[in-house]
Amino acid sequence: MNIFDTHVHYDDEAFAQDREELVSSLPLYGIGPVCDIGSSVASSRAAADLADAYPFVYAAVGVHPSETEGLTEADMETLKELYARPKVVAVGEIGLDYHWPEPGRELQKKWFVRQLQLARELSAPVVIHSRDAAQDTLDIVQSEGQGLTMDIHCFSYGKELAREYLNLGHYLGVGGVLTFKNGKKLREAVTYAPLSQILLETDCPYLSPEPLRGRRNSSLNLPYVVTALAALKGVSEEEVVRVTRENAFRFYRLEPDSLKA
Repeated sequence: MNIFDTHVHYDDEAFAQDREELVSSLPLYGIGPVCDIGSSVASSRAAADLADAYPFVYAAVGVHPSETEGLTEADMETLKELYARPKVVAVGEIGLDYHWPEPGRELQKKWFVRQLQLARELSAPVVIHSRDAAQDTLDIVQSEGQGLTMDIHCFSYGKELAREYLNLGHYLGVGGVLTFKNGKKLREAVTYAPLSQILLETDCPYLSPEPLRGRRNSSLNLPYVVTALAALKGVSEEEVVRVTRENAFRFYRLEPDSLKA
């Protein structure tokens, strides 16, 4: 059974030299499906195009908080048009990122709320990005996210915040950070979380797991995360792959028999 990588960026320029060779090879190494996640209008279109090119690739369309400067309502219409394509399965990644001072926080909040409204209009699952913005993200999810199912991508907060999202029925996206020496807080949250609400991801080309930290990441490195997660949960690696795969199909509203990967 192949591992479902729920969050990749194979449209990124980091894969410009070997994208076709790498993506084509994934099923041979036990990976697939994968979902390529948009971070701007342009990358959302590229993600949708990539999904069209491979039977085991899907896409999400949305604008990352760091790319919200200059967004317009016309861009929201473009995202809506992209979502109509048959292999686009979610809105994302959207949210808040306070690590850098720009774009301003109010602008980020405006477009986070607007894209949640778009997701509700489309009845789409949502991929959330939250960095150094724990309380504001939760507040907006609670006030604006009713009726939506969300993946809190690259979950980086503690057990208490994990409980809030899990109680709302959302999922935690877990990747290479689980293997980091300084990932204790995440490991505590993941130990607490039921396996039925965990999604495996790489966020490639970012966040390679140990012992590959600092190198370009890819879905081929997911077995390191599977091993770490299985050890934390006290189950077999096969069980981790099976359950997280089922979770991903459920989150993205895909039929398991819809493809061979």
